[in-house]
Amino acid sequence: MVIPLTSFYVMSDSEESFPTFSERTRLNILTSFYPLYEFATIVGGDKVDVQVLVPSGVEPHDWEPTIKDIQKMNRADFVIINGFGFEEWVNDLDVLKNVSLVDSSMGITPIMKTESDGTNTMSNDPHIWLNPNSMKKQVQNITMEMMKRDPENSQFYLKNSESYLHDIDAIDVKIRERLDECNKRDFIAFHDAFAYFANDYGLNQHTVLKSSNPFMEPTAQDIEEVINLAKRLDIEIIFTEEYVNPKMSQIIADEINGKVLRLSPLEIQDEERTYLERFEENFANLEMVLCT
Repeated sequence: MVIPLTSFYVMSDSEESFPTFSERTRLNILTSFYPLYEFATIVGGDKVDVQVLVPSGVEPHDWEPTIKDIQKMNRADFVIINGFGFEEWVNDLDVLKNVSLVDSSMGITPIMKTESDGTNTMSNDPHIWLNPNSMKKQVQNITMEMMKRDPENSQFYLKNSESYLHDIDAIDVKIRERLDECNKRDFIAFHDAFAYFANDYGLNQHTVLKSSNPFMEPTAQDIEEVINLAKRLDIEIIFTEEYVNPKMSQIIADEINGKVLRLSPLEIQDEERTYLERFEENFANLEMVLCT
């Protein structure tokens, strides 16, 4: 049985930090951003204390650790990161030399992308949490670390993990069955967050932004190209995201007599819904492009 998220609370920077070692009865875990918090919370249940480093409402791409954050990382049993370059701050190895980092991307084959900042440099696409199969690998990596650190409760962690993986599998099956009935394969996301998802399900991701930074502004040429693309592919829905100005997506939608919906990168917590509930909501919006 999956443990409900309402049993847990994400502490902010202003609240009490981890207890001292002598007071510990559970694994103390930090996660770099929200999806990893939920994965760790579900697997660890009441055997772990989990906190998120990035404060609520802050975009993880922009976050940098404070001295207090680094102190918390040093006191934690381990810190779970997404990997593939998502957490640029981990490159400061001198500061983090005493921090135990667990890279949840281990075992996942990266998708390479070209940065559109004029340098044409290649980098790993970090958005692995938005695809069920790579998401499962992240959960498994987190589970293995908990079992290694706390072998007495290894069966507890394994049981919770298997239940959660079953829930993810059910979503994967649902998506594949539904897509079998759809005759379209192209969609226009706001920025390139859905390459792993698109690859796994045989879809074609196009984007409003050429940059991987969701806070960049599209140029007039970008907007014109997306309008022409949408018309050519008979796409009537343009996606936007939380915490970005929907104005550009709305301009494109108006030009094609379409509408704007949300396709969320799911980086920031929504206290009303679980991660998997929001993931399914994402797909329900995506269905409106692909299946109508």
